[in-house]
Amino acid sequence: MTSELEKRLKGQVRAAKRSVLTADVYESVKSLIMDGELSPGTRVNIYAVARLLDVSQTPVREVLSALESEGLVTKEPLRGYSVAAVLTSGQVADLYQLRLLLEPWAAARAAERVDAEGAERVRAELASVPKAPQGTRYHDYHGIQAHDARFHDLIAELSGSPAVRDSLTRTHSHLHLFRLDYKGRRHGDPTLAEHARVVDAVVAGAPDEAEAAMRAHLAAARDRYLETF
Repeated sequence: MTSELEKRLKGQVRAAKRSVLTADVYESVKSLIMDGELSPGTRVNIYAVARLLDVSQTPVREVLSALESEGLVTKEPLRGYSVAAVLTSGQVADLYQLRLLLEPWAAARAAERVDAEGAERVRAELASVPKAPQGTRYHDYHGIQAHDARFHDLIAELSGSPAVRDSLTRTHSHLHLFRLDYKGRRHGDPTLAEHARVVDAVVAGAPDEAEAAMRAHLAAARDRYLETF
């Protein structure tokens, strides 16, 4: 992050609230990455970020370590942190191939195992985003991005397979895919409708329908993202 970029963004990025310092710094830095203000390959200068957000260097270091674990930044010896590259079309296809192997199975198992509490949890998660946001900045769509991550994690949890859940969590796919593109309701509306079909099948205890609904959702989502290349 150069001093030029710092000057350009100064006054446009709100200072972190000291009462929730690390969380606020995390969202501020992540927004810069997700919105492309910090472009792939850009070196992230800890001192410049601290000055930009009007905080000390300590929370910035903590946040960059967290973002490294999520694959949004990389760390090299003697060079420090840099913004990670976005996914290529080949990586998107490969990621969805993995998800298509794991998540339809997980949805079917969730439908077989679901109880009243599990059914209420998936209904509540679906209801947490009643409509798709139209804006294309991270500030606009972060709610549906977080819902997407929670929804797929919950289905994996209800499948009863910690290995499947852990495998999906470690991809951080929701962050990396939303970083590629979010075209407002052109992406959000289909996503929520597809989630609803998965929920209906899981709550109904219909494993074949749940598997098919999840497979259709993932295939459609893959195609939507591949259109961006």
